[in-house]
Amino acid sequence: SGPMQSQMQFPSGYGSHLPNYSAPSGHYSQVPSKAAASHLDDQYRASYYPGYYSAPAQNVMTSVGSNVLNAQESQQLYNTPPHSGGSSDRSIQGAVSSVSYSHVSAQQSYSAFDNHYSTSVSSSVASQGFPLNSDHYNMPVVSGAMYPNVSYPSMAAGGMYGQTFTSQSLPAVGQFKETNAFSSQSTSVPHSLQQHVSVGYNTALSTVSSAQSVQDNLSRNLTGSVAKVNNQINTGGIDSSQPVHSVSQNVPFTKPGVGTSASSAAMSSVRSPASSLSSKTPSSSSVTQSPELSLQEGMQYGGYVNNQASSAPAPLSSSSDDEEEDEEDEEAALDSSSTTSSASPVVNNYDALEGGGYPETHSVTSSPVPSPSVLQASKASKPFGYGYPALQPGYQNATPPTPVQPSNPGHHPGFQHYPQACVNQLSSSLGGLSLQHSQQPESLRPVNLTHDRNILPVSSVPAPVPNLNSDLRKLNCSPDSFRCTLTNIPQTQALLNKAKLPLGLLLHPFRDLTQLPVITSSTIVRCRSCRTYINPFVSFIDQRRWKCNLCYRVNDVPEEFMYNPLTRSYGEPHKRPEVQNSTVEFIASSDYMLRPPQPAVYLFVLDVSHNAVEAGYLTILCQSLLENLDKLPGDSRTRIGFITFDSTVQFYNLQEGLSQPQMLIVSDIDDIFLPTPDSLLVNLHESKELIKDLLNALPNMFTNTRETHSALGPALQAAFKLMSPTGGRISVFQTQLPSLGAGLLHSREDPNQRSSTKVVQHLGPATDFYKKLALDCSGQQTAVDLFLLSSQYSDLASLACMSKYSAGCIYYYPSFHHSHNPAQAEKLQKDLKRYLTRKIGFEAVMRIRCTKGLSIHTFHGNFFVRSTDLLSLANVNPDAGFAVQMSIEESLSDTSLVCFQTALLYTSSKGERRIRVHTLCLPVVSSLSDVYAGADVQAIVCLLANMAVDRSVSSSLADARDALVNAVVDSLSAYMSTASNLQQSMLIAPNSLKLFPLYILALLKQKAFRTGTSTRLDDRVYAMCQMKSQPLVHLMKMIHPNLYRIDKLTDESTVHVNDRVVPQPHLQKLSAEKLTREGAFLMDCGSIFYLWIGKNCDNNFIKDVLGYPNYASVPQKMTQLPEVDAPSSERTRSFISWLRDSRPLSPVLQVIKDENPAKTDFFQHLIEDRTEAAFSYYEFLLNIQQQICK
Repeated sequence: SGPMQSQMQFPSGYGSHLPNYSAPSGHYSQVPSKAAASHLDDQYRASYYPGYYSAPAQNVMTSVGSNVLNAQESQQLYNTPPHSGGSSDRSIQGAVSSVSYSHVSAQQSYSAFDNHYSTSVSSSVASQGFPLNSDHYNMPVVSGAMYPNVSYPSMAAGGMYGQTFTSQSLPAVGQFKETNAFSSQSTSVPHSLQQHVSVGYNTALSTVSSAQSVQDNLSRNLTGSVAKVNNQINTGGIDSSQPVHSVSQNVPFTKPGVGTSASSAAMSSVRSPASSLSSKTPSSSSVTQSPELSLQEGMQYGGYVNNQASSAPAPLSSSSDDEEEDEEDEEAALDSSSTTSSASPVVNNYDALEGGGYPETHSVTSSPVPSPSVLQASKASKPFGYGYPALQPGYQNATPPTPVQPSNPGHHPGFQHYPQACVNQLSSSLGGLSLQHSQQPESLRPVNLTHDRNILPVSSVPAPVPNLNSDLRKLNCSPDSFRCTLTNIPQTQALLNKAKLPLGLLLHPFRDLTQLPVITSSTIVRCRSCRTYINPFVSFIDQRRWKCNLCYRVNDVPEEFMYNPLTRSYGEPHKRPEVQNSTVEFIASSDYMLRPPQPAVYLFVLDVSHNAVEAGYLTILCQSLLENLDKLPGDSRTRIGFITFDSTVQFYNLQEGLSQPQMLIVSDIDDIFLPTPDSLLVNLHESKELIKDLLNALPNMFTNTRETHSALGPALQAAFKLMSPTGGRISVFQTQLPSLGAGLLHSREDPNQRSSTKVVQHLGPATDFYKKLALDCSGQQTAVDLFLLSSQYSDLASLACMSKYSAGCIYYYPSFHHSHNPAQAEKLQKDLKRYLTRKIGFEAVMRIRCTKGLSIHTFHGNFFVRSTDLLSLANVNPDAGFAVQMSIEESLSDTSLVCFQTALLYTSSKGERRIRVHTLCLPVVSSLSDVYAGADVQAIVCLLANMAVDRSVSSSLADARDALVNAVVDSLSAYMSTASNLQQSMLIAPNSLKLFPLYILALLKQKAFRTGTSTRLDDRVYAMCQMKSQPLVHLMKMIHPNLYRIDKLTDESTVHVNDRVVPQPHLQKLSAEKLTREGAFLMDCGSIFYLWIGKNCDNNFIKDVLGYPNYASVPQKMTQLPEVDAPSSERTRSFISWLRDSRPLSPVLQVIKDENPAKTDFFQHLIEDRTEAAFSYYEFLLNIQQQICK
């Protein structure tokens, strides 16, 4: 009755190595040894990166069906069940060519073992991608095309990320209310049954479940219809040609081969579907399936299934931990034992550098992992901090934590036991996490939402502070860089399910920092087992040993680490900057690179058709480039190039020595080629005068053009050929629908459907051309940034793919015109200044690690997923945000703290290899009230926004909206069921979640999700792109803008910033009832400021602040405030400047009068008011209450 063995044929060249697969001879020669890395010595040699293009010789592979490219996004949830042991007898074909350091195979710096059709074989990866037979990372796989050395067959794509399909785990449209869109239904747990776990830093060894998948055992009740999925690889014994229905059951997950039938499942009742939201689809049915299938088919929280590269569930290839951070070692694949961690010499491979989780575990069965013998010896009871108490980090100087008994006899009790006498001192040690026996914290204060109308704070909503002791709080990572949706981590998945809240991380890893410890050391100390970087939350057992805070392995302290460069003292490793700062940056050695650091290369691809010339963007762009040419990030090797296109493609020879730029026109767009490959990308410093000449001439060169066509696709193909040898950044400026050559698009928008309340179509791409191109670019370390300046529909849903999958960014300027729309022209100017001068990281990878027992299953953002938890980022910029969904695979009862660590490995514009590391520490709690007390409502809303975007694309906008509403219904219902003495007539929320319904209503009224209001398709798609790529701080302003009254600013409540007095007006509700005709109000929407002037506004304010005598004389298109020598003017400008300084993109100011057309946009942001198609806030609360009481 065990899982059916998958008989999967691997196409040639796909080296998926299964357990017990013996490495072919010569395998380890795929990565050069350190001795052979002589090319590093002349990394700045100009000839290293050739200027011409030659097709990679080893790129040709057999086409393997139309699912190769889109395997990642094709919702492939039919995964092979975990093997309980034994070797595989499946044949594997794999022809792997050796790595070459010539431009011909620049992409070969990536591992040649990219596994496109991964199986969820329990494996942990040893050197060079061959898994040791372990049961640590067992995750359902979403395979994906890895890199451009694959011949991708062409196919139509109906969804945003690929083929037309309906997610296997989506409930039927009408069932979200009753079937819990985001988690399973729960019953309240009697107070006496809630297990309370004392919180301390108990470093017990937890074993990692081998069989729980990343879809995890959420045990959701789902009933849904699933469309037929074509081109599926049948890997799990399921007939892939048949519709598969999602599960209606609570599944107690059982590991196959551990005494229980793999197909056992416990049935539970399913609430009757609600008919109030939408109707049930005819094909929906309820089926019972095995736990494995149910878990694989369902995504956490309502089946927000998103297997796309830009929101991809973590795929598990059998080379996962290798290439994962073969890139966070970003291709640093040389000998790690010499400098990477001199305390922990390991095999030279990608895993040793940035990769690898638990490589030394050799168990192939599903039994618990035995703790290493060296650790068993420390099980005897010892005093807290035994051995070397002086070396404990700050938090360990506090009162010792209480021992936590293992929840089951099979668990190893850990490495250290602490005396029972300390049990009563725990609360003081960690801030008193037990909320049951102490005074109720403010975050749990019940708020009656229907009666308490003034729930907005007077200033911005702060991030909740984790309930840790003061020492840990000081050491913890800033919430601006790294925050979790729950600052109290539930002990079990069951407890998380009861809370009905999503667990995930919001990251802003490369943000601009005023202070950043940069560490230059030949020894980067990392855990030998899981490769975690040493951080403030490790513990020093004695002067020579430290214990990893993620996997609990004991490691040696390297000799060099004993010396503290700051204090110039020896023997104090716990005072090193790496252990005193949770955000640090390491200067990486040559071990972290497979090729010399690439130079900064910038290529501009410009639309010069009649439409583009008419819009007038070229003048603004060329002027901005001229002003910032010397500020482009880079060094003496920086290169730059230009391509223009209309119905033909024009190249520009800027080689040093020419008297003027030379234009070369290629008219054969069906077979594009580079006319002079060596002279199209030139050294910025050597050819600066020619570049300036070209920029001065470009705006006038095409003034009289009659060309209306746009050959964007061929221009991008040429750009890819030009950039392939080195990698870099392509900046594309496009003003219309591509109409010629490869990638041509047709209008899909029906203007009559813009305000439809029913189906919103065409949210996905019309072709996979742009996605294929992006994946090719990503493989060659090239990102594509898109600037879309359109006055009509341009199919952003298709064009956005070029940036999504190459880790680029998207800028959108609807109705752009340099003179008719001055606000957009000013916005482009400001955006370009930031875009051209901000820091940039090249050939980057990012990996997220977490404490054993937690697992990552879905990523959101612009990137390409390399493997389980490794994101490939051809470029990384400081304005990019990411989100991650997580689940709890094993009980965390043996630990009182969990940690998350993200490591971003990149090449700086100066050619340095750097690793930026952020570490976050959070407490574990065992009661439901504690979970609610630690809820971070803004992080929850941002994560749900990401999930809802994916749901809109994979299923429908209506499904996404229903699921968002149900997120509120379910979480508040669960909270109210646990609270006592609540009347049914009241809608009660804990103080931590009091803004949850308001934020969700704001989300529903965003352009991305709203219905019934005329919304252009490109506007909607752009709003979705923003939600997937914005950091939390900017996304929240987009979702719920801040409104201030500014006509009565005073000096009473002010802050002082750099000798400047900044007024601090109170936040106002987003409702017209707060607007008065006598006042002036500023709305901060993140990327734009609206300054609304009431008709009867005081003339003194209008005169002093706006510079006009009265209301009637204020012009319609005013975007600047004059500098008037008056107190009210200085206060207003100081306040607006202060708001602008807090964000990277300088927002445009738009002054609005009653008759101004932009007034509509302003009033649409007043989300507490009723519109024709949407509830007011109060009506929304009544609707929530009604659904809870059903």
